[in-house]
Amino acid sequence: MKIEGSRDCGNSPKNRFVQDFTVAIETGEMTQGAISESVEWEGVSKVPIVGADAFLDALKLRKNPEAIMIERAISHGKVGALSGVVVQANGKTRRFAHMFEFTITKANCVARIRSYS
Repeated sequence: MKIEGSRDCGNSPKNRFVQDFTVAIETGEMTQGAISESVEWEGVSKVPIVGADAFLDALKLRKNPEAIMIERAISHGKVGALSGVVVQANGKTRRFAHMFEFTITKANCVARIRSYS
């Protein structure tokens, strides 16, 4: 899989976390340490996905893309946002954006995600 990162992550560990977290969402490969036990994920189903176990189960349903291109990754305080494009194995593309709310300003644990495709 090809991953093209954003230039926004150069000197910003928080922006890098937002980018890495998004790649984990888009590939379905995430470890539990990056999410709150009570994480909420909105926008990928009719009802919000609540809780770490439910979140990780939902990620298992994601298909590995051919490529992920990150356009922008930003963070400030307890929030972050990212936009990009996913290319699936069949060649179809999907634009996406994820908005994050972190548990603390260190931005190393996600409490809430709102996703848009």
